Amino acid sequence: MKKDLISMVDIKEDLPDIINLAIEMKRRQQMGEREIQQVLKNRSLAMIFEKPSTRTRVSFEVAMTQLGGHALYLSPRDMQLGRGETIADTAKVLSRYVDAIVYRAYKHEMMLELAENATVPVINALDDMEHPCQIVADLMTIKEKKGELAGLKLAYVGDGNNVANSLMLGAAIVGMDFYIACPEGYEPDKDLTGMAKKIANESGSKVVITHDPVEAVKDADVVYTDVWVSMGDEEEKEKRMKVFKPYQVNEELVKHAKPNYIFMHCLPAHRGLEVTNEVIDSRNSVVFDEAENRLHAQKAILARIIKH
Repeated sequence: MKKDLISMVDIKEDLPDIINLAIEMKRRQQMGEREIQQVLKNRSLAMIFEKPSTRTRVSFEVAMTQLGGHALYLSPRDMQLGRGETIADTAKVLSRYVDAIVYRAYKHEMMLELAENATVPVINALDDMEHPCQIVADLMTIKEKKGELAGLKLAYVGDGNNVANSLMLGAAIVGMDFYIACPEGYEPDKDLTGMAKKIANESGSKVVITHDPVEAVKDADVVYTDVWVSMGDEEEKEKRMKVFKPYQVNEELVKHAKPNYIFMHCLPAHRGLEVTNEVIDSRNSVVFDEAENRLHAQKAILARIIKH
């Protein structure tokens, strides 16, 4: 039976093992042990990207190469998908050619339709609901820097978007307290919040939604933010600039975190908006280690999902 990764909950039981595998794969690469990692030799990965990408596209392509496989980048304008072929038909055809499909979609419904009709694993490379692959890399980074995950406090400041949704679920799964400070009306998805709170009860952690950035950041081990205007929200740009101004992560705000806090951002960052240069360039910032870890996280995800 195939295993998809559409939501963080799809890897709830596997998440600790995937994180540990990613850390081990990174260690082996740094030791120069590349040949030993070619667990997906002669396997092929189709990558459909409806939205632009730097980190996700490059990390998946390089990951597949390092694992001994082959990745095909497919833009909708280069496919029959761009000329009216349905997602369902596309899924059925690609399943005859490749071993898995990575999909970056505008709509979560499209992601679900592709997964439902594909007979090979489908991996969510971001849609308007979640961004699970990013969060695997984030949790890997936190474990590298802090040595553990359970019992830590993660403060997310900003928009309750797809990254926040997946981060909330991921934190709950690994037993990390998750606080999100966002303006009213910009909270994470209600259904996913309910799910995260239920998982947090099981793992001994908590999920807290507040409108006060200081409350969220107080004594935090990790401070995380993302852009105020995500892809697809450009029409609301002017309004969002005003609403989110009090939620900027700056030197004044991070004084409330623990002295050894780490700052994270999934990138690309809009410097001077959601975060100041002083914070993102500080010694507490791990944003480029976090970006590098996308590669190792993707390798672990691919190895686990395709070989499942």
